[in-house]
Amino acid sequence: MKHIAILIALLGLLAGCASRQALNPADLEPGRLPAPDISLNIPGLGPCTDSPDRSLRLDSSQPVHILVHGCFGSSGQFRGLAQVLAFHGQQTACFTYDDRARLAEVADELKQAVSQLAAQSRIPQVTVIGHSQGALIARKAMTESLGAAPPGRAVDVRLVTISGPFAGIESARTCGKTWLYPLTLGMVPLSCYLVTGPKWADITYSSSFIREPGALAPQVANYLKIDTNESGTCRREENGRCAEGDDIFSLAEQRHPIVEADGRTKRVEVGAGHVEIVGDKQVAPKKLIAILQAEGVLRPTPAASLPAFGLLLARVYEGKPTP
Repeated sequence: MKHIAILIALLGLLAGCASRQALNPADLEPGRLPAPDISLNIPGLGPCTDSPDRSLRLDSSQPVHILVHGCFGSSGQFRGLAQVLAFHGQQTACFTYDDRARLAEVADELKQAVSQLAAQSRIPQVTVIGHSQGALIARKAMTESLGAAPPGRAVDVRLVTISGPFAGIESARTCGKTWLYPLTLGMVPLSCYLVTGPKWADITYSSSFIREPGALAPQVANYLKIDTNESGTCRREENGRCAEGDDIFSLAEQRHPIVEADGRTKRVEVGAGHVEIVGDKQVAPKKLIAILQAEGVLRPTPAASLPAFGLLLARVYEGKPTP
């Protein structure tokens, strides 16, 4: 019975993953984006849609924003943010991965994808934006060396993480208690594996992935770390009461002294729910947009374009038809 209780408790790990929330299925609107001049096929990178065609078509002279989803995600989950960037003339790529795989392995795949993107184009700047589990992957990928830049130029790399549990996921604490493994005849690690897959070994407070996050690569010019104070937030209400909370990771789970010690790091704290901050089919990520614009990641919205931008947010995130 004790082993069953442990397994049930470990199911709480899945609360750290935003459930699938389909946004407006429309593809990105190309009108505000620079015209592409190259087509690339890089493992893991593709357009921020669920199209089976994963070819990446870009203007090789313009910056690229790579979006890294959390678990239960897909490229299409970040379609909304990609449309926000596209509205401001900024091009994106989405990184797709197996969200049950070891995070260290996925981070290496992302690192290789960024290196290939830099090597196969003239792109002057890459901004990597990761949310939740994707934040852990994004930062790990940006440690150590990113590989040599093409001859005669350097690629400027920026990092943005949002709501990342850098101190380890509290609901996975049992998985990190190695002294329990022999006492439970191996049932604890087995239960952890059944619930989350191989990545369970990377998300606990005692894992080397968490304890030794590594130093940022020299190519990283700056790092914006957005932490969300999710206490008391609600994702869905019914009859005036909260039916589904949006309090997934505490600030304590998001803070990490080594991660925040680098002089290139700027930490911003915002009161927002875990899903609210990146938006879903009920709410637009207005708080995130404000931070990204204040920090120079997202271009300012021209005053004349504000009405059109408001309509875009309503259509993409709230499912309201365009008049």
